[in-house]
Amino acid sequence: MTALLAAALAYLVGSIPFAVVVSRAMGLPDPRSFGSGNPGATNVLRSGSKLAAILTLAGDALKGWLPVWVAIRLDLGELVVAVVVVAAFLGHVFSVWLRFKGGKGVATAAGAILAADWRVGAAALVAWLGVAVATRYSSLASIVGAIVAPAAVWGWRGFGPLFLATCVLCAVLVWRHEGNIRKLLRGEESRIGEKKAAT
Repeated sequence: MTALLAAALAYLVGSIPFAVVVSRAMGLPDPRSFGSGNPGATNVLRSGSKLAAILTLAGDALKGWLPVWVAIRLDLGELVVAVVVVAAFLGHVFSVWLRFKGGKGVATAAGAILAADWRVGAAALVAWLGVAVATRYSSLASIVGAIVAPAAVWGWRGFGPLFLATCVLCAVLVWRHEGNIRKLLRGEESRIGEKKAAT
């Protein structure tokens, strides 16, 4: 019962669509109406507002970090913490407020993993930053970070609930980037900071 309640609350927190909320509050176009159509910080950046993108990124990361941090503070156990990690992430990807059509979950996953084990989160973020700076492809950086995270969990904590949870995140993240992978292979993927016209 505790795990189910914790998962439900984490999912609801994870479902908050900060990209849409921030854009509306700042009088910007709905991020689902241009660019990739993804309600996330990278697409919000294409609106031309760096502040909106930063606020979206912070909100998306926080909604992953907070439920996991609370679960750890309440000493709910490693299994429940792992369940909360997945639930918060899936809340973003399948947001109930957006008719279960959410974002790709990169920032939310990063926040959740950072709360669960800062070393793993730091390793994934370093990988993301390295690839993003070198290529300016957010999608490629996200995929590399998603692959690094389970390896980091295995290295520091071994096999366990958090490793399995991180593998789930990795699999879903790569799946959500299927379209980006196709564009990368065709040389058509947008780079970080590129603006897109409204559709």
